[in-house]
Amino acid sequence: MTRVALTYERLCRIVLMVFVVNVAMLVHTLMGLIVGGIFPSIAAAYATFRTWLIDEDQSWRIRQTWTVFHRAWKDELTQANLFGWVQLLIGLALAWDYYLVNWNDLGGVIGVGVSGLLLLLNLVFWTVAALSWSVRANFDEPLTWILRMSLNMTVARPLCTLLLLAFTVIIGWTWSQWPGVFMVFGAAVPIFAVQAVIYSFGGLPGMSVKDRPSPNPADEAVAERGGVAA
Repeated sequence: MTRVALTYERLCRIVLMVFVVNVAMLVHTLMGLIVGGIFPSIAAAYATFRTWLIDEDQSWRIRQTWTVFHRAWKDELTQANLFGWVQLLIGLALAWDYYLVNWNDLGGVIGVGVSGLLLLLNLVFWTVAALSWSVRANFDEPLTWILRMSLNMTVARPLCTLLLLAFTVIIGWTWSQWPGVFMVFGAAVPIFAVQAVIYSFGGLPGMSVKDRPSPNPADEAVAERGGVAA
């Protein structure tokens, strides 16, 4: 029962943290007059979840989550905007090309082939984009290095890539069925999902479950009995 109670408490803390990050994203996006605040908010959300994942004490309170987010947001006001707006413009161009191909008759096999290629390019681009924000939050490296690392992870970590795509579909379906979930938790949910998947399966140095110290069996036994370790 103790283990069940601890697991339930941990889930509740995660839900609360994601909610707080979503509120922080909304507030800080408005603080940046939307155009100047949205991408720093995205970068800050990635940084906040990374900090929580590698923290030995993950029992964060609301104030701690907000403080970590706000500090990361201030640090990202310039670089995140450059990084984000370039990505968005490229992504919109690819999405527009895919739209044009599917709504114009290119003729038979050629049209299907071009459409399929553009769909693949869009999937690869947005996967690399999602990974790049995580890599960027973890490494202070040049842009070319970050993009190369993100592309390498997309190819070399197929399980991680497939899980990212699967969670994207699941989250999108959940939002379509229960719009209230999006209203309450917003973009913080997919960002947390990306960070959790990469932490668990990405093998990213400095943000990997493999780097977390193994729990002491004696401490686990004490916790099961509801006692306090010496």
